[in-house]
Amino acid sequence: MSKFEFTGAIFEWRGPSPYYFIEIPVDQSVKIREQASQLTYGWGVIPVTGEIGNTEFTTSLIPKEGIYLLPIKNEVRMSEGLEVDQEVHVKLTLGRA
Repeated sequence: MSKFEFTGAIFEWRGPSPYYFIEIPVDQSVKIREQASQLTYGWGVIPVTGEIGNTEFTTSLIPKEGIYLLPIKNEVRMSEGLEVDQEVHVKLTLGRA
């Protein structure tokens, strides 16, 4: 399993209900895309285990315009006290254990 670390700002996408994401930097998105065919379970999404602060969570990366977006669940935001525009350090492991 491949591991990545990066820092990015939380942003909000407002649709029918708000969703929160962090953009994965281009250089790391390229490396992830190289492994995508072995990991995706459809629509290009890639299962991952993430870690922010003391909170570990599972989710799936979403491809968008040449990069990947990391969805941030409300339980992660609340337990770590995260806010929109806050810079966050993230650890990711591709795939699921």
